[in-house]
Amino acid sequence: MTANVLFLQSKEYMTSTANKAPYDIIDRTTEIERILEQRVMVLDGAWGSMLQAYNLSEAEFRGDRFANHASDVQGCIDLLVLTQPDIVEDVQRQYLDAGADILETNTFTANQYGLAEYDLQEVVYEINREAAMIARRIADEYTELNPGKPRFVAGVLGPLNKMLSLSPDVGDPGYREVTFDEVVAAYTECARALLDGGAQILLVETIYDTLNGKAALYAIAKLFEEMQVRVPVMASFTVVDMSGRNLSGQTPEAFYASATHAPLLSVGINCSLGSDEMRTFLAGLASVSSHFVSVHPNAGLPNEFGEYDETAEHMSANLKEFVESGYANIVGSCCGSTPEHTKAIVDAVGGLNPRQRPEGNSNTILSGLELLEIRPDSNFINIGERANITGSARFRRLIKTGKYEEALAVSRLQVEDGAQILDINMDEGMLDSEAAMTRYLKLVASEPDISLVPIMVDSSKFSVIEAGLKCLQGKGIVNSISLKEGEEPFRQQAITIRRHGAAVVVMAFDEEGQADTVKRKIAICRRSYRILVDEIGFPPQDIIFDPNIFAIATGIEEHNNYAVDFIEAAKILKDQFPKSHISGGVSNVSFSFRGNDSVREAIHSVFLYHAVRAGMDMGIVNAGQLGVYADIDPALRDAVEDVVLNNDANATDQLLALADTVRGVSKQRIVDDEWRKLPVNERLSHALVQGIDEFVVEDVEEARQLAHRPIHVIEGPLMDGMNVVGDLFGAGQMFLPQVVKSARVMKKAVAHLVPFIEQEQLETGSIKTNGKIVMATVKGDVHDIGKNIVGVVLGCNNYEVIDLGVMVPFQKILDSAREHQADAIGLSGLITPSLEEMVTVAREMERQEFDIPLLIGGATTSVAHTAVRIDPQFNKGVIHVKDASRAVTVISDLLNDETSQGLIEGTKNRYAQVRDSRAARDATERLLTIEQARARRETFDWSNSVAPAPRFTGVRIFDNYPLDDLVERIDWTPFFITWELKGMYPNILTDPKYGTAASNLFRDAQTMLDRIVEKKLFTAKAIFGFYPANAVGDDVELYTDDDRTTVLTKFHFLRQQNDKSNLRPNLPRQNFCLADFVAPKDSGVNDYIGGFVVTAGFGVDLLAGSLEEAHDDYGSIMAKALGDRLAEAFAERLHERMRREFWGYRADESLTDEDIIKERYQGIRPAPGYPASPDHTEKTTLWNLLDVEEHTGVKLTESMAMWPAASVSGLYFAHPESHYFGVGKLNRDQIKDYAERKGLTLGDTERWLSPNLAYDRD
Repeated sequence: MTANVLFLQSKEYMTSTANKAPYDIIDRTTEIERILEQRVMVLDGAWGSMLQAYNLSEAEFRGDRFANHASDVQGCIDLLVLTQPDIVEDVQRQYLDAGADILETNTFTANQYGLAEYDLQEVVYEINREAAMIARRIADEYTELNPGKPRFVAGVLGPLNKMLSLSPDVGDPGYREVTFDEVVAAYTECARALLDGGAQILLVETIYDTLNGKAALYAIAKLFEEMQVRVPVMASFTVVDMSGRNLSGQTPEAFYASATHAPLLSVGINCSLGSDEMRTFLAGLASVSSHFVSVHPNAGLPNEFGEYDETAEHMSANLKEFVESGYANIVGSCCGSTPEHTKAIVDAVGGLNPRQRPEGNSNTILSGLELLEIRPDSNFINIGERANITGSARFRRLIKTGKYEEALAVSRLQVEDGAQILDINMDEGMLDSEAAMTRYLKLVASEPDISLVPIMVDSSKFSVIEAGLKCLQGKGIVNSISLKEGEEPFRQQAITIRRHGAAVVVMAFDEEGQADTVKRKIAICRRSYRILVDEIGFPPQDIIFDPNIFAIATGIEEHNNYAVDFIEAAKILKDQFPKSHISGGVSNVSFSFRGNDSVREAIHSVFLYHAVRAGMDMGIVNAGQLGVYADIDPALRDAVEDVVLNNDANATDQLLALADTVRGVSKQRIVDDEWRKLPVNERLSHALVQGIDEFVVEDVEEARQLAHRPIHVIEGPLMDGMNVVGDLFGAGQMFLPQVVKSARVMKKAVAHLVPFIEQEQLETGSIKTNGKIVMATVKGDVHDIGKNIVGVVLGCNNYEVIDLGVMVPFQKILDSAREHQADAIGLSGLITPSLEEMVTVAREMERQEFDIPLLIGGATTSVAHTAVRIDPQFNKGVIHVKDASRAVTVISDLLNDETSQGLIEGTKNRYAQVRDSRAARDATERLLTIEQARARRETFDWSNSVAPAPRFTGVRIFDNYPLDDLVERIDWTPFFITWELKGMYPNILTDPKYGTAASNLFRDAQTMLDRIVEKKLFTAKAIFGFYPANAVGDDVELYTDDDRTTVLTKFHFLRQQNDKSNLRPNLPRQNFCLADFVAPKDSGVNDYIGGFVVTAGFGVDLLAGSLEEAHDDYGSIMAKALGDRLAEAFAERLHERMRREFWGYRADESLTDEDIIKERYQGIRPAPGYPASPDHTEKTTLWNLLDVEEHTGVKLTESMAMWPAASVSGLYFAHPESHYFGVGKLNRDQIKDYAERKGLTLGDTERWLSPNLAYDRD
C-alpha cells in the first residue's frame, strides 16, 4: 500500500477499456498544472442566460423522445443535451470561439434530486454522459485545430436541492431530507457518467452546503478507487451574500480546511455575487490556499427585474485586477454572462503572470463555520469536554431522556467559556450511540454559535465515529483510533477518516494494552505515525497523539508517576514529531478527587502548567473551570504540585488532608454589564443600538439633568445613537427587527422628555427633522404592517412621519399633505384594488398641482405597475420603494436638492423604458379569443374523478376556535419576510447574515405568541359550508339541496386566454378556469363546492394599539404580524379538517407540516382577488351565501378588503386534479362576456380587473 492509496495520485494513469467509455480516461493533472504555472486559464460562462435566449417552448424542450412525458420539462436545461444537442453544441462553440480554455458540461442540476422535479431521474446517467461527450467532441476539435491552446472538458457536479447541513423541517432542526450515503450515491452516478463521457476534469461547483461538497469529493475518491483512474478535481465554494459565507454558514477559509484533504487541482469561488463584491472573499481564500485558485463570478447582482447588468468590460477589468493582485489562476464567469464576457476576460488576462502557489505550511487547519489554524506560536487549544455522556451526569441525563435541544446548552456554554474545539461522546451501553451522535451533531449544525468551532467526534466504537463524520461539514477530529486490534483495522479506519477529511487522535494503545510507561507510549505512537504518514498519506499536522493521562493520587503507589510519565512522553514526542500535536483528557488526572471541584481545578491547572511546557498543545478540558496557575492559593498549589510531579511519597496524604479545607464552589459565570459603567451619553447610545429599554428612563433623566435644555438630550445623545442605528442598518449590519427595537427605546426616551419640553414652552416643541412624510394605506385597504415598518425606519432616521392609518380617502391624504407641508407622500396597499386607488391619488395630485414626490409600496405593487399605470398620471416624481431598507435612501435623495432632480428624471426614463418594453412584449403576446380558450378547457372523466359528497351540506360556525390548535400550523417564512429578513424558515435561523436577528425575532415572537394563546388575547372565528354544485360554462351554480332544481347563487370565474402553444396542435390544449374543477351540469354527475371565511383578528388592534400607546412599535407590529400568521394557519388547519372530517374525502390523509406548507394534498382553496380568481367582488357572493358578517363580524370594505385584516376567505374545490394557476392577461371579449354574466357595467368590470387587462381602457 502506498502513501497515496486514498486518491490514486499517479498523474498519468490510463484505464483499460472496461468502462466502455468512448474515450480513454487519462490523468492530465501534470499538463494542466504546467499550463497554470505559465499562464491564466479561462473557464467558459453561463448556460442559463444563453439557453434562455433561444426562448424554447415546452415542445422544444421535450423533443420527440419526451413528447408524451407526464411532467412539464420546460426550464430543464440539462435535458437539452438529449433533445436539442445542436443548441448545446452551438453555445459551447461560442464560448470556445471566445477563447475559453475549459468547457463546462451542461449538467449543473443533472442529478437525481434536480431532475426529480421533472420526473427525469431515469436519465441522470444518460444526460451526464451525453453532455460530456458533446463537450469533449467539440473541445478535441478545437484542440486539433490549435494544439498550442489545448481545450479541456470540466464535468460539472452542481449543487443538490437538498442540504445535509440544515433541516427543512420547521419542527425538527435535527431532520434531514437525505443522508450522506444517499448524496454520495447521487454524485457517484453523475461523476461516473461524466468520466464515461470523456470529461477530463471534475468540477464540484457552487458549493452552498459544504457537507454536500464533501460528499461529492468522497464519492469521487471512491469512484477513482473503483475505476482505478484519476482526473483533476476542482472545488468551488459560493458566497451567498456580503456576510462572506455559504448557505450552510461557512467562510471560504473554513471551506478550504474542509475540502483540501482531497488532492484538488484548485479551490475557488463562483456564483451569487458579482465581481465587485467577490474580491474580499477571494482574497481570503487565496491567502490560505496552497492550491491553484479559481473564480467565476456572476455578471453582477440581479437588478429589480432579476437581470444581470455587469458588463463584459467591467467584469474583465475586475478579473484582471484579481490576477494582478495574486488572487487567481483560473478565471471565468457565471450567471448572466455570455461569450462576450468570456472574450473580454481572455483579452484582459492574456499575458499576465498567474498567481504563484505558495509552499504549503505545516500548520494544522481545522474548521467549524470558521477556520481554526493551529500554529507553532498558538496558545494551548481547549477542547470542551462536557458534551460527553460518560463524563457529565447532566449531559447523560438529558440525552437519555431525549432532551437533545436542552443538551445543546451544554455545548453552547463550553464555546462561550472559551472552548476552541468541542468533544462529543455518546458511548453508553443502553443507548443507540450511532443514532444519538447523528441527531446531536445535526442539531449542533443548526446552532451557529456552537458549530462555529470544529467538532471532535469521540467514541470507542468506530461505527459511531463514522456516523459522526457523515454529519460534519467542517474539518473535525476523530477521537480516537489505536493499534489495540492490530494494524489492519487501524489502516482501514485511518483510510476512512482521511477520506472524510478529519484529523485523528491516536491513543497509545496496542495489542498488549494501554501504554503506562514512557517507553511504551513513545514506541506505540512512533509505530502509529509511520503507518499513518508513510502508508496512508496523513499529513503529520493532522495527527494528534494521546499518550494516556491516568488518575494520580489514588493511593496506589504505581499510579504516583502517571502525570510525570505523560509529561516526559509529551516532551519526547514533540521533539521527534514537531508537526504533530499532543492531547489528552485532562479531567482524568484528578479523578480521585471527584466531588471536590476546587481541588480538581487546581490539579488541572498545575498539570497543564507543566504538560504544556513539555509539548502538550491541546487537551480535553472543561473550558469554564480552568483556574489560573498563579491565582491558586499557594498552600494548595504547592500540595498539588507535589502530587503532579511526584515530589514526595507522602504528597497524596498531604493533599487529602488539605482538600477538606478548600472545598467550595467552582468558578461562576459573570454577566456582562460593563456598559452600565459608561458615561450616560454612551449608555444611551449602547441601549439604542442594542434595543435595551430596561434603563432608558433613568438614563434619559440623568442626561436631562446634565443638559442645558431637555431638547438637547434628543438632539444630542439620542439622535447620535439613532444615527449609529441608521448607519448600521444601511450597511447591512443591523436588521429590521433590531431597528424596530431601537425605535421602541427611542420612543420611551422621548416620551419621558416631552412633558419637560412642553413645560419650557419651546416654539415648536419638536426637533428639526430631515423632512415630513405623509403616509397612508389607501381607501378600501386595511393592511398596514409594511407601512408601519417603513414609518418606524424613517422615524429612526429623523424624519417626521404623519401616519394617517388605513382606509384613507385620497382627498384626506392630499389635504393632510398640504396641512403639514409634507415633503413627500407615501402610499401603501396589499389588495389589487388598492393599485387602482393609487392611480387615483396620482391623478388627483397632478390635477391639484402638487409638486412633492409620490412613493408607492406594498405587497401587490411592483415597478412594472408603477411605471405603466401610476407614473404617467403624475409628473413631479413617482418612485416605487421595494422595502423599508430602501426607504431611507430614496427619501434622502428625493429631499436633497443636489440629487432630487436626477433621481426623478432617471426614474422617469427607466419607467418609460419599462413601458416601451412591456408594450413591445404585449404586442407579440398572443391571446386567444374567449371561445378558443374555452375549447381548451381541462377535461376529466367525471364518472370516476369527483370527490364523494360532503358529510353535511349547509353552514358550520366556530365562534371561538382554540388558538393553541393553530400554532403548529403557522408557516413562519412569511413572518420573517414581513420583517424583511429573507430566507426560508427554519434555515433563516442559522443564516450567516440574518441568523442572529432572525433568532432573536423568533424568540420574541414565541414569547408574545405564548402570551396571546395563554391569555386568549385574540379571538379566532370561522364559518364554512358545503353546497351541491355544478359548472355551467365558466360559472358554478350552487343549489339549495340535492334535487338541484333551485339555484341558490352562482360564482363567476375567468379563464386564461394566453396561447400556450401558438396554435400548435401537438402541445397540451389547456386554458385553465376554476369552473373546470366542478362537474358540468350536463355531465349528470353530482358535485359540490365549499366556501369559508376565517379570522384571528379580533383583539389584534386592541393589543397592537395598547403597545403603540406604550411607545412599543416593535410589539405593535409583532402583534399584527402574529395575527396574520394565525389567520393563515387557521385557514390551513380548517382546510385540513375539511379534507379529513367535514367533507371527509381524504379521511386517511397523513401529511407532515412541510407537506401541508407545500400544499401536497388533494384540493385547493383559492381566494377571490388572487391569481386564479382575480375579481374581488366575488367576495360579496361568498359573504351573502354564508351570511358572514352576521355570524362572525368579519366585514368587507368598499374595496373588498376584509376587516379585521387578519382574515382569510376562499372556496373549497375537492377534485383530485384541481390546482392553482394565474388567469393572467384578459382580452376585451372575455371582460365583456364576464360583465354580462355578472350583471355589471363594462366600466365597473374593467375597473375591478384593471391589473389583468390586456388592453387600454377607453
